[in-house]
Order: sequence, then C-alpha cells, then structure tokens
Amino acid sequence: MTTLALAGYICAALAVQVIAAIIFAAFRPRPPLVQAAPTRAMANAAWAGLRAFRVRSRDDEDDAISQSSFYLEPVDGRPLAPYRGGQFLTLHLELPDAGGTIGTVTRCYSLSDRPDKLAYRITIKRIPAPADHPDLPPGRVSNYFHDHVAAGTILQLRAPAGGFVLDDDASIPAVLIAGGIGITPLFAMARAALAAKADRAIHLFYGVRDGRELVFEADLLAMVDRHPNFHLTIVQSAPLPLEAKGDRYHAIGFIDVALLRRTLPHGEHHFYVCGPPPMMASLVPALRAWGVASDAVRYEAFGPASIESAEDVAPTPLATPLEIRFTRSGRTLSWTGEETNLLDFAERNGVAVLSGCRSGSCGSCDTAVISGEVRYAQPPSFDVEKGHCLLCVGAPVGDLVLNA
Repeated sequence: MTTLALAGYICAALAVQVIAAIIFAAFRPRPPLVQAAPTRAMANAAWAGLRAFRVRSRDDEDDAISQSSFYLEPVDGRPLAPYRGGQFLTLHLELPDAGGTIGTVTRCYSLSDRPDKLAYRITIKRIPAPADHPDLPPGRVSNYFHDHVAAGTILQLRAPAGGFVLDDDASIPAVLIAGGIGITPLFAMARAALAAKADRAIHLFYGVRDGRELVFEADLLAMVDRHPNFHLTIVQSAPLPLEAKGDRYHAIGFIDVALLRRTLPHGEHHFYVCGPPPMMASLVPALRAWGVASDAVRYEAFGPASIESAEDVAPTPLATPLEIRFTRSGRTLSWTGEETNLLDFAERNGVAVLSGCRSGSCGSCDTAVISGEVRYAQPPSFDVEKGHCLLCVGAPVGDLVLNA
C-alpha cells in the first residue's frame, strides 16, 4: 500500500467519525429548555414617603356602631410591606378645619390584624365631644372616617412603623392589657403570635364599658377554643342589665393589679398595655410598684397626655433661656425648659408642624436641624436621618435653628 493510499484511508476514517458525532449530537435526548426568569428589579415592599391606598371595604365591629374596620389595598398593586403585630400606619389627610380652611392632618392608627398579603386593616372608634364638655368639638379625624370614608376612598399612607411589638422569645408568657379601642394593636399581636406558634402562652385582659363596645368578640372566642394557652378575661365597668357574668364578661370594674394577681399564674410575665389616659396613668405605675421590672412593661398610649401620665418626663427649667429659631415660620422663641419636647413648645407658640404618634415612632414630625443639637430622653424607634430630629421627643441642648 502506498503512502498516498494510506493517507486517504485515514482521512476517510476521520470524516466518518466527524459525521457520526454530528448525527449523535443532533438526535441525542436534550434537557427541556428553561427560560431565564425576567431580571426586572422588584421594588422593596416597604416604601419611603406617602403611598396611595384605596379603601376596599368597611365593616362595623361593635353593637353601638361606633367602631369600624377599614380594609386598605395599594392603588399601584405592588406588594405590601410586611409588619409586626402591634405596629401602626400613619395617615396624611387633607381636611377642612372649623373655618373651612383645608390643611394637612396626620394621624396614626394601629394595624388591627395579623399581616395579610392583599390589604391592611385599621379599626377606628368614633370620638364624640366629651360628655362633661359638650361644647368641645368631637374627634376630627375619627368622625371624618365614620361619616365620609367608604369603599373607593383614596388615602395617603406611610409604611408600617412602631416598636410596640411582642418579644420573639415565646418562652415567657405575654400579658396583653387593652382598654377600649386599645384592643387593636394587642389583637394584632395575639393573632400574629398564635399563627406563628399555636401553643404560645398569652393572657389577654380586655376592658370596656359594656357589651355594646366589644370588638372582635367572635374572633376572640374562636381563639380561646382553638388555642388552649390563650386566655381571655373581659372586664366591663358598667354591664348592661340583661348581660350575665360569664356570658360577655368575666369581671366587673376596671383592670388593675389586684385582678392580675388573682388571675395570672405564678412566674415571669411580660406586660403590654394600651388604653386611654386614666388606665395608663394608674396601671403602668402600679405594675412597677408590684415589682415588675421596667423592661418587662411596654405600653402604647393614646397621645401625649397618657404618655406623660404613665411615665413622667419632668420639665427642666433653665436659668438662662435658649434661643429656638423656626426659619420657615419666621419665629425666634425662648426655650425656658417648661416643655419637655419641641413639638409641645412649637404648638404652644403657634408654630404649625406636622405630628402623628407623638412618641418618636412614626417620623411625621421629622425636621431638619440647620444648626444646634437635639437630645432625646430615650432613643426614638424611628430611624432619624443625620441632620434631622423628631420634635415630639426631642429637646434642645443649646441654641437651635430648625427648618420649620
């Protein structure tokens, strides 16, 4: 065999191998085609500033038709920010005052159920004029909600906020103490906690005037049936004549330490309290006097009166007043230490500033500091941007210039 013929055989053999490889590659089984997921960036479920929500529906919650739940869904259809039971929403409303002038009004309302992927729920009680002062106006925002807000209403909301939440440690029994509409954050806490750990030990004490004011009653009784470690004590201060003890209440009077001592088992507990000023003013100090550690008592109050009465922040009069300048308002005022925070100081002197929770949680009163320094008796739960301050819990260290 000549060299040329041998080379021809080799080339032919190589060509046959290449052709076979091509045929095998063409007809061999292939894995299914997997299309890469779209890489469109998803926005964070939480949001900065205001976001538009639509009222999906409204439910009356009590026999007196004085407390209503509003279900809120985002207009943009994007995911809802998760939250923890006990947190609240901050609402910004454009409402007329008594003279008909439209202005921005800010209010904070607790989320009143465990997290839901489709909607938030808040429950609002209509606040009438005080019985002993009928000449005073009724609650401006609560009455607006009850009289004008219905399915389809658009509202502007800030993302859920607040540090009034249950400990993650479920080994220590939680004692939830609610007065009136103060049930809303505590109900949300209990619902979320039991959804996460069905056998968590929770004692809920719920105080109302009579059975007409009870909200979430059917849900509470269902929770008692489903969860052996969930204990409910309803306390009515003035039961209706036809209501028998054990039917819609378990004790008469008010929630106090004596009732807690009779009802709770021995051992360590963490207490969470939310209610009107008289309840906060009496119960929170009484728990401390009972020997409950300060860090085992947490509370959320209805505005500044109950906060100050529950845990006083004493004014500190100054020998030499400080100069506080509000640039946008064009006011320069003297801080003498008579107030405990800059929000009260501004309001007393007619400086208009936004406010919400009045406890350092919602950020509504966030204000830029042009010069000077602001101190806090306790660090606010809202994350304050550098160069800003929260007026509701802040006090000046020295002369101060604020963009307000």
